[in-house]
Amino acid sequence: MNTPLVVDALGLPLDQPVLVFTIAMAIFLIGPLLVKRLGQPGIVGIVIFGAAIGPGALELVEHSDAIVLLGEVGLIYLLFTVGLEVDIQGFKEAPENAALFGLASFFIPFIVGTIATYTLLFPDNLWAALLLSSVFASHTLLAYPIVNRLGVTKNRAVTAVFGGILFTDTLALVVLAIVSGAVEGELTVWLFAQVFLALVVLFGAAWFVIPPLSRWFFQSFSEESYFEFLFVMVAIFAAASLAEILELAPILGAFVAGIALNQLIPEGGTLMNRVEFVGNAFFIPFFLLHVGMLVDPSVILDGPETLQITALIVVVMVVTKGGAAWLVATVQGYTANERDVIFGLSVGQAAAALAITLIGFEAGLFGSEVLNAVVLMLLITALISPWLTERAATSLALEREVGEGDDSAKDPNILLPLSRNAELQQRLLELAFVIKGERGSSPVHVMTVVQPSDDQTTETEVARVNDELEELAAAGSAAEVPIETETRVNHNVASGIVQGSVEIEANQIIMGWDAASTFRHRIFGSIIDQVLKRTTLPVLISRLGHPINTTKRIFVVVPIGADHHEGFYEAVHIVKRIAASLGAELHVIVVEGSAHQFEQLFELVEEDATAEFTELGDWGQLLPTLESESEDDDLIVTISPRRGDVGWHNELEDLPARLAEMPPESFITIHPRQGEPEYDRQYLRLK
Repeated sequence: MNTPLVVDALGLPLDQPVLVFTIAMAIFLIGPLLVKRLGQPGIVGIVIFGAAIGPGALELVEHSDAIVLLGEVGLIYLLFTVGLEVDIQGFKEAPENAALFGLASFFIPFIVGTIATYTLLFPDNLWAALLLSSVFASHTLLAYPIVNRLGVTKNRAVTAVFGGILFTDTLALVVLAIVSGAVEGELTVWLFAQVFLALVVLFGAAWFVIPPLSRWFFQSFSEESYFEFLFVMVAIFAAASLAEILELAPILGAFVAGIALNQLIPEGGTLMNRVEFVGNAFFIPFFLLHVGMLVDPSVILDGPETLQITALIVVVMVVTKGGAAWLVATVQGYTANERDVIFGLSVGQAAAALAITLIGFEAGLFGSEVLNAVVLMLLITALISPWLTERAATSLALEREVGEGDDSAKDPNILLPLSRNAELQQRLLELAFVIKGERGSSPVHVMTVVQPSDDQTTETEVARVNDELEELAAAGSAAEVPIETETRVNHNVASGIVQGSVEIEANQIIMGWDAASTFRHRIFGSIIDQVLKRTTLPVLISRLGHPINTTKRIFVVVPIGADHHEGFYEAVHIVKRIAASLGAELHVIVVEGSAHQFEQLFELVEEDATAEFTELGDWGQLLPTLESESEDDDLIVTISPRRGDVGWHNELEDLPARLAEMPPESFITIHPRQGEPEYDRQYLRLK
């Protein structure tokens, strides 16, 4: 054995790609598990291990270009997922919440920080004081994985923080551009115009190019789900690259791309879970490892100056970020837990702050002691931000869960019967995921009923159906919603479906319709009409001409009298659940009734969704209205009581066939629950 080669192979710091990658994977696994046993958030473990093995401590692993690259990619991916989780409907309804937080969280630390650093650190250099203050006036959502895991990303305060990053980071970059221009002697009106134009180009490209291109791609390649994920990756890094070309931060481009794709990647769907899985398991941990390896603990021994600067930065930042959180919470009427979550999220700092500091260092505005102080600040905030957020978000999640009531309202047990020739089965499964939402734990039951013939033929058919169902379940398993498959043998298909719904205690039945098997005196055809007669459960008859995630608007047809049906509020909840998951706007059309009355009734039902209400004087106006207003990416939902129920109208009999001929070719007919007048109460805000 060649000993020198062995020594070289095991020499420190390690730089062999496979070995370094193995160590990184081990840290991603072991780090969170260890620190969780100590009551700390898991992401802290990755940062600590990164600091321990990095060049500033044990020097076990080289901080190579590969780790730097993956770390920067992880930060970009993190900001994309933040944009993806922003509650767009909540942001549209109250953009002032995000603006108030963003401006307060930037200007309070920036103004106080400028005064403090100018007085104590840079008495002769205002530009240095301004640039350093912009570093800790911005923030990086280090603790995002925590609020995502605890399911509070749609909370009003968390949404304000997510939206506020548009203001804090944009303003920090504007300050960077101004200071850089001033130092180089180019502080002119044209500099301000360049920054403004760059922002306009970035936001315009993201919001006017990505959504239509994404809709086209998802509609054209919806069956190849890994292509969808690769398309999302291209969109993320194309937007980040555009931002870099425009001399803006790539993270800003990624964040804007997340907002642009927000309504095209629904919660609970297969694509969303792939995005989150890859980020949480790979990219974001590499970013945290990169941050940890930037830390140089030896700066503590360099003398008191570095520690004094660190103390000043940390104290000013923590106090002013806390003050901004308190001010916003007081003005907006947030709870104590919401205030603490705002504080925990906004106090985090990472590579964005370091990037600005490095530019200041290279420009001669900062000395090495300031650079070291900022790096040390990264470690401190990487520890306290997750710690604060974990505690506040946990309390916020428990606070939210107290009043949720019956779990079936939030997590329905769905039966999805599929025929042998069912069209677009994957789209029906995605609809079930959308209705269940991202926190569903009860399974989606996928069933096919086989009609028996001779023994050998029946056995062969059952085996074939079993294989098909297993393939469908495997394709949908990435959504992390349990899927149970079953093949039944029954001479009467409708009887087998209804019996199955009873045995699994289903809350809803979703069925697909191919619009080709309708017989006279039947709305949907033999099997579906029989199911409607034999079950009292809510039944959703669906024909989806486009992938559900590309839906822009949902037109809801409500006939007069439907509000007196015992299952009306549950049906409204299903509609609002779909809209909330897709981020789509509701356009409610009330036929022969009062729009104002139904607006009040919809408002009583849980789930927040933006809705507009119009009324039509007679049924003859319905189809012309839908034909003139609906587009290819819209979904039409009809709340249709069963024949003879309260709210039934003869015009509903031919409506599905008419809707199938319209351009969207996508509609859902909801037949509400029968015979359980008390069941609806769990869906109301006031009980």
